[in-house]
Amino acid sequence: MQISKGEILQSLFGTQDQDYHMKLRRTVSGAFSMSSLVQYEPRVNDTVRVFLARTEELYAAPGKSCNFILWLQYFAFDVITEITYSRRVGFVDNCEDVDGIIAWLNKIFDYQAPVGQMPWLDKLFVKNPIMTLASKYGLIDNSSGTAKFSRARMAERLSGRYKKDSMDLLTMFLKAQKENPTFFDDGRLLTMTTSIALAGSDTTAISLAAVFYYLLINPECYEKLNREIDESIATGLISDASGIITWTDAQKLPYLHACIQETFRIHPAIAMILERLVPPQGMEIAGEFIPGGTVVGCSPWVMHRQPEIFGEDVDIWRPERWMGNSDEDERRIKKMNMVMFQFGGGSRTCLGKHIALLEMYKLVPSFLRRFEVN
Repeated sequence: MQISKGEILQSLFGTQDQDYHMKLRRTVSGAFSMSSLVQYEPRVNDTVRVFLARTEELYAAPGKSCNFILWLQYFAFDVITEITYSRRVGFVDNCEDVDGIIAWLNKIFDYQAPVGQMPWLDKLFVKNPIMTLASKYGLIDNSSGTAKFSRARMAERLSGRYKKDSMDLLTMFLKAQKENPTFFDDGRLLTMTTSIALAGSDTTAISLAAVFYYLLINPECYEKLNREIDESIATGLISDASGIITWTDAQKLPYLHACIQETFRIHPAIAMILERLVPPQGMEIAGEFIPGGTVVGCSPWVMHRQPEIFGEDVDIWRPERWMGNSDEDERRIKKMNMVMFQFGGGSRTCLGKHIALLEMYKLVPSFLRRFEVN
């Protein structure tokens, strides 16, 4: 959990308080519904359009090379801030790490890896009482990079200096605050915007980079996906009149879905165990009693490589495993879908997964339609 001016931001991802988690999730869930997703698509289109134009301007020429992983990270961060505030940070526009936010993210992940295994270190290095108190009274500022950024964007909106009529997440959060001001105060509103900026950029960028990587090392799949896109446009099944594939049209591309789903399977963005805490009374898991307070969890990388579920070739990226029209194929695919854990599961399923899917299903075919990647 991140810090803003000495206050720990108890997020949906980090909190161990189930009642708090349920109440906060219920308060903001409307902002992440499928009906809201349609309203955010124009915001995604804006960033996709700029991303494609800047890619052509900077990299689409003989001898030009691109750090594509970083470039996709710029895109993902700009999209999530566009959806949240109707305003991009400007990574893609300026082709640079604005305010060193990406560099800060890289450092924080290096920090989180050991601290995730030894949480007491966090209370010593970042959340110790002296630093927290000093930050609270303005003597220092130990706020996270994303908290600083989110505070600035919220201040712009609330002061009226920057506001758009189009729908965005901050608009939805402010609406939720009016409906429940006692619980969803400014601190919790900041918690949500900060969490989105941190969790909604890197994971999507990792997944996007993985899709392109596996397509490039499997040229027959790359060609097959391109044929599906080209033929669908030629027959009028989908349109690219604006140069950007719509979310609705992307759902008509089964091989695109297979490529993305297979990427989620073999390369889930979060490689660590998604930890849970056994309740005080303990519980039985797989026939064994686990004492209360024990940390347990599942690894998506392990779950997605079960031969009895996905076939003996689990270490091979093969989109065709997600294709088929027979009743037997449908039962097999349904079983695979039930095991997929890239967005977590149950009440802790990633709240922003539809936004991540919106980005991926729009950018991949739009980019392939315009550029040849090698």
